[in-house]
Amino acid sequence: MAMTMHCDIASTESRIFSGRVESLVATGTLGDMGILPGHAPLLSALIPGPVRLVTQDGEEQIYYVSGGYIEVQPGVVNILADTALRADDMDAVQAEEVRRQAEEVILNRDAAFEYSRAATQLAEAAAQLRTIQQLRKKLGK
Repeated sequence: MAMTMHCDIASTESRIFSGRVESLVATGTLGDMGILPGHAPLLSALIPGPVRLVTQDGEEQIYYVSGGYIEVQPGVVNILADTALRADDMDAVQAEEVRRQAEEVILNRDAAFEYSRAATQLAEAAAQLRTIQQLRKKLGK
């Protein structure tokens, strides 16, 4: 039997995952970080992107977080996200449209242009699309 740790993924709206996992990969400010049972304690900011985990049953699950924090303690991983979604629940067409709109806003700047807002929307849409791509890769589509 593989070693496991408890993992909770929660957003401001709800907890979307709670259970035992063998491993977890999330995107921090310095890049992807892999967490296995016995990992040293850690607190890190998360940027928009996928969170991949392998449950104690060996099933890979993929989630999207729009940012937040990951806390690793002995035997426990907590992810507190601004927004968290199951990759299965995401809409690729909608994410692509948001990305296209954000790129258009950046290219066609006007007096009311808010670069940071458009850049944030672009980064989140790109992260959602990466999450959907990982799900499709997992499913072999």
